[in-house]
Amino acid sequence: MFFPQYRARRIRGSEIFRRMVRETSLSVNDLIYPMFSAFGSGIRKEVSSMPGIYQQSIEHIVAEAKEVRDLGIPAVLLFGIPETKDAVGSDAYSDTGIIQETIRAIKREVPGLAVITDVCLCEYTDHGHCGLIVQGDVDNDATLELLAKEAVSHARAGADMVAPSDMMDGRVAAIRDALDENGFDAVPVMSYAVKYASGYYGPFREAAESTPQFGDRRTYQMDPANRLEALREAAQDIEEGADIIMVKPGLPYLDIVRDLRNEYSLPLAVYNVSGEYSMIKGAAANGWIDEERVVMETMLAFKRAGADIIITYHAKDIAHWLQK
Repeated sequence: MFFPQYRARRIRGSEIFRRMVRETSLSVNDLIYPMFSAFGSGIRKEVSSMPGIYQQSIEHIVAEAKEVRDLGIPAVLLFGIPETKDAVGSDAYSDTGIIQETIRAIKREVPGLAVITDVCLCEYTDHGHCGLIVQGDVDNDATLELLAKEAVSHARAGADMVAPSDMMDGRVAAIRDALDENGFDAVPVMSYAVKYASGYYGPFREAAESTPQFGDRRTYQMDPANRLEALREAAQDIEEGADIIMVKPGLPYLDIVRDLRNEYSLPLAVYNVSGEYSMIKGAAANGWIDEERVVMETMLAFKRAGADIIITYHAKDIAHWLQK
């Protein structure tokens, strides 16, 4: 069809017709809201690089979790800031750790909200890496046992889903086996299947206090230049028992989201990471962009690329905007 027989503006000229033919939609059911739980009480400290996002002690986490539930957002993703850190990240798999206590509080006080937990060691180690350090690098296989213990401790505390973000080879199988062996065969695994070594994580590392004390994470997170490797990583996690696969970060990797959507039928998540959030917040604060319009356009981009689930710090704002 060509002009003048075809005129796209015949449809675009009417708001009703635009709504009728809209190909992509967004709902609160698509959203997961990340939260940072800090050891102690009376803590509500705004993250300087992430306006509107806080490190919070459990009583404040519970209060915000109620707000999230009442907005219709179905789930939160928890990250923990422990009282103390050590070389083996022992608070990560302690039954009285910060995340385990936070899970119990939310499940007790906020029925109807799903609690998903980040499974990694970086927030709990004094060196800031995602596993045990041997001869200056993360030892993959030694780390698997601790990640499995962490996942089981989360499930025991009441987590509805666990989400390993460490990027160790074989960790989905180790976690799945451990959950099943301990009677948690109904707890699903949302795997950070395709997680790149990205510069977009900077604000998160302030929020989670997880900056590596030496080196970087390029020996276990993916090279941003690689595309085909993403398919191999996703395939491995699916074979090992992942129930949902994830791409992280989001906007710079929409091609990867589409590749995975074309290749696999498993539910697909995308993480709209801290750096993406902070750039929008910074530009909006300076009056350079319309925050609501840009955020909603970004969310539609994730959905259009093929994501079923969006993990985003904008989730509460989006829920308010969708109610208009």
